[in-house]
Amino acid sequence: MTNKLLSTNPSKNFEKIGEVSVSSEAEIKKKVKLAHEAALEWKELGVPKRIEILWGVYRAFEKRKNEISLMITREMGTPIKESSIDWDLDYFKHFLEHGEEYLKEEITHKDKNSVHKIVFEPIGVVAAIAPWNFPFGNFMWAVIPNLIAGNTVVFKHSEYCPLTGKLIAEIMNTCKLPKSVFSEIYGDGKVGALLTNADVDMIWFTGSTAVGTKLYEKAGKKFIRSLMELGGSNPLIIFEDIDVDKIIENVYTKRFMNCGQVCDAAKRLIVHESIFDEVIKKLKAHIETKTVGDAENKNTDIGPLVSKRQLDVLKSQVNDAHKKGAKIIIGGKTPEGLKGAYYMPTILTNIKFDMRVWKEEVFGPVLPVVSFKTEEEAIKLANDTAYGLGAQIYSNDRERAKRVASKIDAGCIDINGGNHWSTAANPFGGYKCSGMGRELGKHGLQELCQIKVISE
Repeated sequence: MTNKLLSTNPSKNFEKIGEVSVSSEAEIKKKVKLAHEAALEWKELGVPKRIEILWGVYRAFEKRKNEISLMITREMGTPIKESSIDWDLDYFKHFLEHGEEYLKEEITHKDKNSVHKIVFEPIGVVAAIAPWNFPFGNFMWAVIPNLIAGNTVVFKHSEYCPLTGKLIAEIMNTCKLPKSVFSEIYGDGKVGALLTNADVDMIWFTGSTAVGTKLYEKAGKKFIRSLMELGGSNPLIIFEDIDVDKIIENVYTKRFMNCGQVCDAAKRLIVHESIFDEVIKKLKAHIETKTVGDAENKNTDIGPLVSKRQLDVLKSQVNDAHKKGAKIIIGGKTPEGLKGAYYMPTILTNIKFDMRVWKEEVFGPVLPVVSFKTEEEAIKLANDTAYGLGAQIYSNDRERAKRVASKIDAGCIDINGGNHWSTAANPFGGYKCSGMGRELGKHGLQELCQIKVISE
């Protein structure tokens, strides 16, 4: 473990932006200990007072949102036109406005002798570990609901965005939070392991299924709570009755936003055979209107991947598909004249189901496309994955779309829309290897609590 964690710019051939000190085991243990010491005071403030304090945190982030967005663009490679945190601040605001409602006492039974009620109490100290693809949004999902619920949080951001993490911590430290209610540590997976080995009461994790599985096993051995939002390989099904021109922008965005580095992106396109060629032709033409380039350029539509490591994984997945007979319709290579973690937006056809682009999560701008004949075949293809985070269905036959949605093994399904389900009020999470538990909304907030029944 090195003493310094470097931050590099994937748009500019990984030039150094800055560095942060890697947290030591002693520092981690101290922060966890202090979080335990702060827990009772934070709990006893109650939800309304905690929310009052967190409104100040919201305002502090709002004042510096442009600074945060620019850091995300430089450190992670999100195009400047996509890196605004306004959407994340809307989620933050929703929790502040609805947190008291979501956690209010619930009367479950009344008779002449007693009243029974459920109360929602904090779990304790949460180890929260977030990925790099949406640096502010992932922090917000990890930390703010936990603080509203009354938990104290020791937070670790990804090693790919340490300066964004440091900026977030600096802003948090300017706010009037009680000492040690929130603290941050820095480092890679080894530091995350030290944090989850410490005396924490819950593990909150968003990231890969491989790491999530290990953390889930660790939580089981420690007999503590865990919440896991893991990988995804969402199907996007297009039936023959749809107007392709009306949906092509949504299809593009659902796959290629943030250079394809989105957990619930559409990662497998499943198209009725009668419109297969039309969809391929029009999606290719749409991609050709987009600009790949430096994320700080306002004209850039697709920036780089976050790191050389991610780029190498993506290359190996596409190479595997090509060797096994996949046809490259567009892309399939790094762009000329750009130095960094760039990869051209790619469409692959002639897909075989042993290809890595079909079996694995593809975290980059690559889309395998297959055809189907019948509704039953479309459902079978959609469910042919270890993942189950989300799915998208396009059909003008609403009854058919709802019927198909009921048969897909996924936690969040959108019918004929860009992303209609994705609001702060809805629980977010998946089936199978896509995770355990739910985030967001009433259900997500209550997942962060102990449920106590009081009868009086």
